[in-house]
Amino acid sequence: MTGGAGSADRGSAGGDSAGGDSAVPVPSRPDVTEAAEQVTATVRVEGFPAAHLPVLFDGVFSRLFPALGQAGVQPVGAAFALYSRVPGETVDLEVGIPVDRVLDGELDLGEVEVPGSAEVLDGAEVPGSAEGASFALVARASALPGGRIATAAHLGGYDRLGEAWQTFMGALESQGHRVAMPFWEVYTTEPTPDMDPATLRTDLFTALEG
Repeated sequence: MTGGAGSADRGSAGGDSAGGDSAVPVPSRPDVTEAAEQVTATVRVEGFPAAHLPVLFDGVFSRLFPALGQAGVQPVGAAFALYSRVPGETVDLEVGIPVDRVLDGELDLGEVEVPGSAEVLDGAEVPGSAEGASFALVARASALPGGRIATAAHLGGYDRLGEAWQTFMGALESQGHRVAMPFWEVYTTEPTPDMDPATLRTDLFTALEG
């Protein structure tokens, strides 16, 4: 469903495993719990091309951590991406981290540019609506929602996240739960260029009705 954080290699891995720990919910057997709202600092972007999400993640996370440190705000959890609508060719999302206090004001993190492409129509190049565009990165105070939440852990490469999300949502539906918006994924394992993608853990969350 999403593109994953950072630029680590996308290897193949099991989409319904959490390291063999039966206590950890997996996409086919999600857990439902009550959660408290969590203060975050995020960059919100609308209409970002889904195929280029790693560009956005790299741009935000490489700048957000040092900017928060200069503002006296400390991370207290793993990076995440929260989606306010079901992704298509483009996505509306918040990218950020939980923090120890509400961010005062805004942090200008500059811009990211989507790799450009153009179509040729009647002999003339016509740029795509989002391809080649620049997106401003402004960090603001936000929050992960509280209330009734479903969760599961995906162990494996980011290329299997779409499959994991489908399994997760299907299991909730079969259990009679009604999924609400938003939904988000927490990148529990920080990716590095030389790591084995099979060891990546991404925790999936969605709000539930009722």
